[in-house]
Amino acid sequence: MGRRRHLDSLARLLFLSGLLLIGAALLVWLFQRVPGLGHLPGDILIRRGNVTVYIPLATSLLLSLILTIFLNLWFFRR
Repeated sequence: MGRRRHLDSLARLLFLSGLLLIGAALLVWLFQRVPGLGHLPGDILIRRGNVTVYIPLATSLLLSLILTIFLNLWFFRR
């Protein structure tokens, strides 16, 4: 009985992890379609030969600010 409960918990964890991964992939796909997002001043792009490193610093800060405001308004409205 105990082993069955552990397997159920593991299955639930894997299922929720999969849903979270799919949600993150959908968000990345949607944000790709927003013009200018990901190419803001403050985003760092380094190209050296065959290696490209992209650090979306300004984009991350902007998305964090927008999500923080949205989630605070949503939770405080309740």
